[in-house]
Amino acid sequence: MVGGTTILPLELSGVIARVRGKQLLGPIDLTIGATGLTVVMGPNGAGKTTLLRVMHGLRRISGGTVNWAVEDGAARRKQAFVFQSPIMMRRRVIDSIAFPLILHGMDRKSAKIRAEDWAIRVGLGHVLQDWAPMISGGEKQKLAVARALISAPEILFLDEPCANLDGRSTREIEAVLKQAEHAGTRIVMATHNLGQARRLASDVIFVHGGKILEITPADRFFNEAKTPQAKAFVQGDIVE
Repeated sequence: MVGGTTILPLELSGVIARVRGKQLLGPIDLTIGATGLTVVMGPNGAGKTTLLRVMHGLRRISGGTVNWAVEDGAARRKQAFVFQSPIMMRRRVIDSIAFPLILHGMDRKSAKIRAEDWAIRVGLGHVLQDWAPMISGGEKQKLAVARALISAPEILFLDEPCANLDGRSTREIEAVLKQAEHAGTRIVMATHNLGQARRLASDVIFVHGGKILEITPADRFFNEAKTPQAKAFVQGDIVE
């Protein structure tokens, strides 16, 4: 909420994204409502990352509109993004997680107490005093998730957040994401992992060739995909 007002729904209308004349995405019409965990799926190069970046405002659009329920500045303060390869600050792990709270005015002591709690939740309690750039790739991804969620964003975008994690770490991150969803954070996540999508998704957006081919509840998508491309994807076939 921003001043008691939700920033959702997010509405995309006729959105097109191009780079050097090449169309990467669109036209896209899409509404992201206030609740749920949406998984964006599709083969490599389908446009999943571009779609997430457009929604978050990281990618400039070439046509159409992207509208929040509030003005853009207010919406920006209540959302977060976790990249597939997260950027690490030259700080210790606990200070990196606490940084968003300190940036928004919380005193350092209180921020570090909350940061330690979040570090433990994602399995980083043993590296609190390590330098963030020196921890493992999986630990960096956990740090990025904790850093994104510590400010309780209304919506969280994640681009393949478990791509570099082992099974145990993936399970820990999935548990944290489900807790965040239950606490009221709207989640939109790209993943190529069908098992993860089955475990987490309330609904699925299937992207192919820069276009949305299906938007459907998760159980229906996995059992009754409508388009040939989505059916092939669910079956593990190559999608051209």
